[in-house]
Amino acid sequence: MSAALVRLQRLLIRVGALAEKETWHLVRDPRALIMGLGVPVVLLLLFGFGVRFDIADIPLVVVDYEQSARSRDLVRAFSANGEFDLVGELADAEAVEPAFRRGRAAIGLVIPPDFSDRLARGEPSPVQLLVDGADATSARQAMGKAEVMAQAAALRFVGAGDLAQAPPVDPHSWIRFNPTSASALYLVPGLTGLILAMMGVMLTALAVAREWEWGSMEQLFATPVGRLEIVLGKLLPYLVLAVLQVLLVLAVGAWVFEVPVRGSLPLLALSSLLFMASMLGQGLLISVVARNQMLASQVATVSSMLPTMLLSGFLFPIENMPWPLRAAAAVVPGRYYITTLRGVLLRGNGFAELWDQQVPLLAFTLAMVLLSTARFKRRLA
Repeated sequence: MSAALVRLQRLLIRVGALAEKETWHLVRDPRALIMGLGVPVVLLLLFGFGVRFDIADIPLVVVDYEQSARSRDLVRAFSANGEFDLVGELADAEAVEPAFRRGRAAIGLVIPPDFSDRLARGEPSPVQLLVDGADATSARQAMGKAEVMAQAAALRFVGAGDLAQAPPVDPHSWIRFNPTSASALYLVPGLTGLILAMMGVMLTALAVAREWEWGSMEQLFATPVGRLEIVLGKLLPYLVLAVLQVLLVLAVGAWVFEVPVRGSLPLLALSSLLFMASMLGQGLLISVVARNQMLASQVATVSSMLPTMLLSGFLFPIENMPWPLRAAAAVVPGRYYITTLRGVLLRGNGFAELWDQQVPLLAFTLAMVLLSTARFKRRLA
């Protein structure tokens, strides 16, 4: 046998031995199998069901100044095919914007008092469309659907279906909170929540996992310090750093992208504090369970980035997701923080409109602290 064949045979034997050893490592480590086999399936399901750019059941409020049979026909035309969900009728157009602030409606239809008279004379009858522009993508779709709906109703009103004839219904749109539909005003609050979620989880996940690898955590457990004290002592320094991150990100958003701050600054500070505490607690829990920097970084990235990106309402409306994903979105802290950011920065909201978004953040923070403490206890047993 030639020397070249001998070297090739030895090379194949060494490669086979290494491959066998690595295979046993994978088989014996269920976490590695989950990361290698489970995560791709989860990603496929999330993207397959969660990524939907079309919207339906758009919450609609109506201001009908005329209250005639023809105006009610127009309202029925909007709500008949499922594109719009009529959630209420208001007495005055001034009440539409408060409905936007409370998240009750996304679009308002205002019918003038001379609607039927103009139709009878064959004149264009202007109706007003008020659109919540805090979510620019949904606002553009809602406005486009509303204008098409008005034009379709106009053809039914004239009866002949003559497309060359000037339509008797002339919709005028007015986008609130983001009149230019600037993408930055829509994206920056969501990106802020996404970036802060990833950084918050990674901070404690890697730092504490590093201590597990170095053995300093066992030395800390040998001291008479309580488990809850350890958890809080680990969280507080990173919480200060996280607050600085929030200030930096918001300052860059306001300076570079001209994102306004129209609402309550105390509410923004409280929500940011709760959100960062919840993310740091999640990272601490990951580090306690993983005890390894590489695994902790992988779990931290997946568990912070993907839910915040796909299930928080950042890119895709939660209302249009299947109910299992809507249920999963209920436990994503980024959902409540991004809602608060958009409300405070764009809509000018305060505690009255957004207090209910802070309760889940507080609950998630407490849950992470308690779970981390419990895991410390089991490790010491």
